[in-house]
Amino acid sequence: MSNPEPAPAGKRAANREAIRARIEDALLETLADGDPSGINHDQIADRAGVGRRTVYRYFPDRTALLQAGWRRLSAAASPNVRMPESAAGLVNGLEELFVGFDRNADAMTVTMASAEGRAIRNAMTPQRVAAYRSAFAKETEHLDPHRRDMAIAAMQLLASGFAWREYRDQWQLSGKDMARASRWAINTLLSDLAKGGGPAA
Repeated sequence: MSNPEPAPAGKRAANREAIRARIEDALLETLADGDPSGINHDQIADRAGVGRRTVYRYFPDRTALLQAGWRRLSAAASPNVRMPESAAGLVNGLEELFVGFDRNADAMTVTMASAEGRAIRNAMTPQRVAAYRSAFAKETEHLDPHRRDMAIAAMQLLASGFAWREYRDQWQLSGKDMARASRWAINTLLSDLAKGGGPAA
């Protein structure tokens, strides 16, 4: 009896991607449900219908799993949602960002209000801070490091899930109107920075 032919490399890669997508979908569903048992490898394996070892193979620790949750939530908003590479890129991407958050309102709401959501957001803090500092390096180069961080933090907040939640819960704005409001606010701050301004010392 002959051994079966090994799967072609392209098919194996496609299968790996399909399994990864199932795991990441399970992460997103768990977030949307606000499951009180929290996010862990066992729970995600059960929900994705794969073995525990499989989840560990793709995401070897809790940090990797939480970072995958953030990436999957961002991708669900839009394939183009990512860390900003420039001030203009951030401003131009606001509508896609907020409209995308609206499309995934259940998962976003839980992410912005739960301990698990906080853990997911915080798992990306080093990458987020580095990306925003780089994106706004030119616009804030005249500021001392502390004031530079204050300025960048204000602009990052205006393009965040926290801004989305407040726009939605307190003001019932659509994603498009959220983008208009944040675009105006960020452009106002950028205009002040261009004139040598910035947060008070």
